[in-house]
Amino acid sequence: MPTPISSIPNLGPATEAAFAKAGIHSAEQLREMGADAAYLALMRAGTRPHFIGYYVIVMGLQGRPWNDCQGDEKKRLRVTFDALKAQVGAKEKGRSELEAALDRLGVIERR
Repeated sequence: MPTPISSIPNLGPATEAAFAKAGIHSAEQLREMGADAAYLALMRAGTRPHFIGYYVIVMGLQGRPWNDCQGDEKKRLRVTFDALKAQVGAKEKGRSELEAALDRLGVIERR
């Protein structure tokens, strides 16, 4: 029987539901993918990028409290997060750059 994602430190029911929408249904699957690939899957499934959400996953997979992320480690994770976010980009979502900017402002309906 698969282990629930919420069994990983820092990850609760809301995160588990978001991962399910991204096709990730177990702690084993999440661990196998790793934080970066799993976060890409979340964004591709429609989760809005959020740096804290990303590093909470990284820390949880390491068995560490989310607020343990500080200093140089946090800076390195920010660089990785920004690179992941850039991989998803507006074009992958099927929107023009203008539509994506309007979406970020909350002006147009999300697809």
